[in-house]
Order: sequence, then structure tokens, then C-alpha cells
Amino acid sequence: MLELKNICYSVHNENGDELRILNDISLTIPDNKLVVFTGPNGGGKTTLAKIIMGLAVPTSGQIIWNGQDITALGITERARLGISYGFQQPPRFKGITVRDLLTLASGNKTLSKDRCCQYLTKVGLCANDYLDREVDVSLSGGEVKRIEIASILARSAQLMVFDEPEAGIDLWSFARLTETFEQIHRSSSSTMIIISHQERIISLADEVIVIGGGTITHSGSADDILPKILTDTLGSCPVLTRGGINA
Repeated sequence: MLELKNICYSVHNENGDELRILNDISLTIPDNKLVVFTGPNGGGKTTLAKIIMGLAVPTSGQIIWNGQDITALGITERARLGISYGFQQPPRFKGITVRDLLTLASGNKTLSKDRCCQYLTKVGLCANDYLDREVDVSLSGGEVKRIEIASILARSAQLMVFDEPEAGIDLWSFARLTETFEQIHRSSSSTMIIISHQERIISLADEVIVIGGGTITHSGSADDILPKILTDTLGSCPVLTRGGINA
């Protein structure tokens, strides 16, 4: 179980003025749940995800993972505790093959081809086509993202955090990506946090948390939250409120 207690995060601008990015966020995410963070750009979603992974340090507050206070732990220590992070733009590694990446992620130097095949199959890729390919610019954005997810599966992560996995990929890859998330959620005992603006991903969630202005503005099931999101969106666009959406 993940618990965030009174998380605040501030930075200072070039004039020395304090800018509050997150303001007193508290939430509890039970085991084996798929939770989506959504909300307007600049609202604090990615900052909160980075704080969970240890990529950013909160100004104040606590992070509790399975009963252990991990607030002061770094990225490596959190990874050892089963927390993994999928970047919005996954890194590419010239000279490192997909098989190398899966082997490194698993921590098993003798990881078999069959095991690699299982991880890649779960994300809709054929091992024979990808194992010996380098994780470089020859791969599409969708391919790199699915390979990154396979590497997270190879780590046997208990908590998987994904930052806007739909960004920069084609519609076909996006469809396969949502199928992958649905399958992982159905078949594994991992907890998933996905930052997304896509209705198709939001609809998969056990709980949707809307973050705006550095605070939690709404939370609930997808059925409860999606109408609120659409209302907020329509309310901010005079064209849509005049019926332009049906034109």
C-alpha cells in the first residue's frame, strides 16, 4: 500500500520567490489497484509521480510504502523495494539490445530467451523480431514504450508508475498500449499509477484522481469522474458550450 501524507513541493524562481507546485496532498492507494492521475497541464501530476519514485524530493510530507517511510530514500533504494517508473519519453540506448535491457532489468544474468519472450509477448511484441535489436532511434516511440513496460515487468515491480504513456505514439500503438495495461491489471498483483489525459486509459482505472493547481480537486471511480472532467472541459471552451462539438 502506498500512502502520501501532506505532500508539499516548492521551488524558487529567478527572483527568489517561492512557487508552490504541490500543496498538502494526501492519498492512499491500496495494493493491486490501477489509479489514474489526470488534470490540466501544469497541475502537478508529473511532479507528484516523480516524488513517489524519488526523482524529486518533497519540501514536506511523508511517503509510506508497505508500512515503511521511504521519504528519504533515493531512486535505487526505492527500485529495490519494487517501485518502477516509466518515463513520458523513454531513454534510448545505442549499443544495448532489447535482450540486454531485459536481462539488466531482471537482475538475472542468465535470463532465458523464453522468459524474454514472455515479457515481450505481454506487451504485444515478438521476441524473434526484437531481442537482438538495439534500443535506439531505429525503434518507433510506441515500440520503445512497450519495451520499457516489458523491462518493468522483468523487474517484477510491485508499484508501476507511468507518465503519459500515450504521448508521441500512433493510434495503433496506443490501442495496443491500453490492451497491455488492461492485461497487466487483470493478470498481475502489481499496483499501477498512470498519468493520462486519455479517456480510454481513464476508463480502465479503479480510481481516478484529478490534480489541478497542486491539489486534489476530485477523486472517485471513472464513471463518477469522467462526467466532471467533461463538464470542466466544456465550461472552459465557449465554442464547445455553444454546441460546436456537434457541428
